[in-house]
Amino acid sequence: MNFDTQWLRRKDVEKMTTLSKNTIYRFMNEGTFPKSLEVRPKIIVWVKSEVEEWMNEQILKARVA
Repeated sequence: MNFDTQWLRRKDVEKMTTLSKNTIYRFMNEGTFPKSLEVRPKIIVWVKSEVEEWMNEQILKARVA
């Protein structure tokens, strides 16, 4: 278990990625964005390292294309 793991709320994910709420959920449904976790009823979070990894993958894809 890694206690260094950080969680992000949706607004933080939007700010970090510049994606809208609708785009985040659409990408999640398509399986192309990290899935969120419901840690408590009505408390939805993303794992920060997973979002960062997704962002790095997007950069690599853009550089190769």
